[in-house]
Amino acid sequence: MSLETVQQVKRFFKILGGFTLLFVGVVMLVTPGPGWPAIIGGLAMLAAEFVWARRLLNRLKSQGERLRQSLIPSWTSKA
Repeated sequence: MSLETVQQVKRFFKILGGFTLLFVGVVMLVTPGPGWPAIIGGLAMLAAEFVWARRLLNRLKSQGERLRQSLIPSWTSKA
């Protein structure tokens, strides 16, 4: 078995795991379970292979940071 084949198998399982986590995360949004962490984990796995997943993950990170800033304002700006 060549090194290229091993790399293709690893890539296949990484993609399969990413889509599986993404799907399970979406299901857990309507059922009990940690849906958002699973979705983020799935996107993180897929971001290594796909540009669209990296862009979506970066967008989720920036929106999360914006939400955190609005809920927990920085105390250093009041000093």
